[in-house]
Formats: sequence, C-alpha cells, structure tokens
Amino acid sequence: MKKAFKFVLNTIPRPLLIRLSYVVRPIMTIALKGDTYTDPIDGKGFKSFLPYGYGTQRNNVLSPSTLSLERHRLLWLYLKNETDFFTTAKKVLHFAPEQAFYKRFRALKHLDYTTTDLLSPLADVKADICNLPFKDNSFDVILCNHVLEHIPDDTKAMQELYRILKPGGMGILQIPQDLSREVTFEDDTITDKKERAKIFGQYDHVRVYGRDYFNKLRSIGFKVEEVDYTATLSNSEIEKYCLAKGEIIPVVYK
Repeated sequence: MKKAFKFVLNTIPRPLLIRLSYVVRPIMTIALKGDTYTDPIDGKGFKSFLPYGYGTQRNNVLSPSTLSLERHRLLWLYLKNETDFFTTAKKVLHFAPEQAFYKRFRALKHLDYTTTDLLSPLADVKADICNLPFKDNSFDVILCNHVLEHIPDDTKAMQELYRILKPGGMGILQIPQDLSREVTFEDDTITDKKERAKIFGQYDHVRVYGRDYFNKLRSIGFKVEEVDYTATLSNSEIEKYCLAKGEIIPVVYK
C-alpha cells in the first residue's frame, strides 16, 4: 500500500487527485474503522491512518475520512478551542482550500467564505497570490496553508496577504518548516524532480523554511505569534489525533 500511495501522489496531477478522492475515501473509511486513532475534524475513529508523502513517506498520518494530515488536525483543534472562528461573523479568504476544511467552512452560515487558487477545482476565484484581485483591508481571516513554499517570490505574496487583511484581522500562514534550520534554504540549480522531492520534501517546493520565516513575516508588517499548540495537549491526545509534536502554527495579525 505504501508504494502504491507514493506512486499515485507523484504521478497523478493534484486536481485529478482531488476528484478521485471522492470515490476512494468512503471505501477507506469503512476498511480502516477502529478506535485507536481519532480524527478530531469529524470525530471518526480508525485502527490506523494512511501513509503520505512525496519525498520521504510518513506512516499513519492521513485520515481516511477527511483526508486531513497532522497540520490540518492541529489547526482545527486550535481554531475550535482557541478562537471565535466557529462562532463569530467573519469575512474569510481561504487559499488552496483543503478538502478537510472546504465543505465544513462553507457550511458555517456566519462566515462570508471565499476560496482562491490558480488551479484548484475548489477555488471560487482563480488568482495569482502575488497579484490578488481584492481590495485593501478586505478580510477578517486569511487561511494560507502550505502555499508559500510553492511561490518563487514569497515576499511579494506576503505583501499581498498583508495588504488585503483588515486591521486587527488574523491570518494562519502554515508552511513546511525545518525548525532545526536557522535560515531558509533555496537552490534553483537543483532541477531533477526526484532530487527536489528528496531535499525540499516535494518536487514543486522552491524552499525549505527555517526559523527565520517568522521574522520575514514581521518584516512585512505582521505581528506574529509562534503558537506551539501541541504544548497545551497531553501526550495521549497528541498520539490519539496523530499530531506532530512541536509543530508551530504561524498566527499573524495586522
């Protein structure tokens, strides 16, 4: 199964993967039903989660029911327990909307919810993150998770995100991050897809962010909170929800 998943992830375009998942997901949800692990997004239990990864494959991380990964489940718990996202009227912009969230956020009647991306079939607005078609100070909340590592000019993208966020607004700007690295790593001379997947975690990533990511956001103008939400959870909760202990949620404000 591990080799099959890796082959599928590395050969099938993401828009097609999204469509195929609607067929495969119900089958896997039934096949892996159990009580060892729980997806907090829908509350369903499983005897195991699925493997996932482009470069190095990680075991037991992909929820069969919501297709959430560690970062999605962590973000859900943070938004649910520590913010008023699920209770207060907000104008929300969601980049590259994840399936784990898309229908659930769309169903929240108190949200004015807009999705955007260049390629995703789930996007309401097809747009370039470096040249967004939105007015200044437009959104109360911006969700932009695992997008910036794909963008060559991430400085321009961050400036656009800052521009369209309302004063007092909140953004969640998650990225794949190597916290042991002080400085972000980029190397455009590496062109082989397999080598890029090995080094950058995915063939279409243009950098590996280090701890300097937070200060780069601050240099744009954001107030940044480096939230280690797993530090507030017990080890049993981290294991039950299959979270990555120590993962930082970059929460920004304008």
